[in-house]
Amino acid sequence: MTPLRSISRLRLSQFRNYGAAALDLDGRHLVLTGSNGAGKTNLLEAISLLSPGRGLRRATFEDLGTIGSDGAWAVAATVEAPAGPVDIGTGASAGEGTRRVRINGANARTVEEMSDYLRVLWLIPAMDGLFTGPASDRRRFLDRLVTTLIPQHSSTVADFEKAMRHRNRLLEDDADPLWIGAVEREMAEAAAAIHFARTDCISHLRQLIAERGEADGFPRAELALTPLFEDEGEITTSSQAEAELARRWHEARRLDFSAKRTTWGPHRADLDVTYRQKNMPAALGSTGEQKALLIGLILAHAALVKRMTGMAPFLLLDEIAAHLDPDRRAALFGSLDALGSQCFMTGTDPVLFQSLHDRAQRITVADGRIKPHD
Repeated sequence: MTPLRSISRLRLSQFRNYGAAALDLDGRHLVLTGSNGAGKTNLLEAISLLSPGRGLRRATFEDLGTIGSDGAWAVAATVEAPAGPVDIGTGASAGEGTRRVRINGANARTVEEMSDYLRVLWLIPAMDGLFTGPASDRRRFLDRLVTTLIPQHSSTVADFEKAMRHRNRLLEDDADPLWIGAVEREMAEAAAAIHFARTDCISHLRQLIAERGEADGFPRAELALTPLFEDEGEITTSSQAEAELARRWHEARRLDFSAKRTTWGPHRADLDVTYRQKNMPAALGSTGEQKALLIGLILAHAALVKRMTGMAPFLLLDEIAAHLDPDRRAALFGSLDALGSQCFMTGTDPVLFQSLHDRAQRITVADGRIKPHD
């Protein structure tokens, strides 16, 4: 079954190890196979840049050009949408630390405008240690999930971090308290939006996971965000949260000056994940259990995005099948079909994707060159 939205054409110019590349797609899932280092993940990264943020590797935009080039790069795609095809392109000119977006040939005012036509989620090997790694990795993961629902969230997080760095410099310079207070109010506005967006996303995701049960063959995750306030029941509006945040940062100036950083706020939150069937912290599960939990969480969130936005997100699944047994691979492929999305998967061994049969288009990648799989 062809999904309601699909990428029919993908073009790369001076991107990573591709001087130029072109893919014409037929709406089915796409399987990219080839040896390590061939450029499979680079193709997924290109698609991930058709969404707010810095893509699945979080690379700076000036580092995306091919080695030896002037640093300019471009990614363009044609998205088949219910109202007709949409041409979306993004890229940067030489020496630019930012990127531009064009939609149907016109400059977009913001990168978030791409989200009017597609949403993108990914799962890459670097995320395998998500549950055992630092809290910053889980915050970044959660913010990616939120951004897929609320495209402006990524910019709000960036605005908060920029304001926080500004505050830290002002404290170090012993600046005018009125100036510091103005920056703290700016931080508080962004921080309140971040906090409520995170908690709302988790609430909806928990409800959907409970509804789904174990129907998709993957374990269920129980999610919780560490509290920002001691009694969050008393903080129910953005104005209340902003006032409390600004008050606490005002009182913490001496401590934060000594620590040379902002010691409290949404940038210190953590996402707690529990393996629900075993009532066990996800970090204590086996490697296989953690991988299965993560896949189940991504699938659940993809379903949530479809429910809340009407768009099934494009899924970018890097080396997804290598550590799954045949039953779990079958469960994964069945869930992808049920989602009604075009999914892009990579692997070194084509045999791992044989059970997809004719539900997937297959491409071989070798040294930055692509060709249909024999």
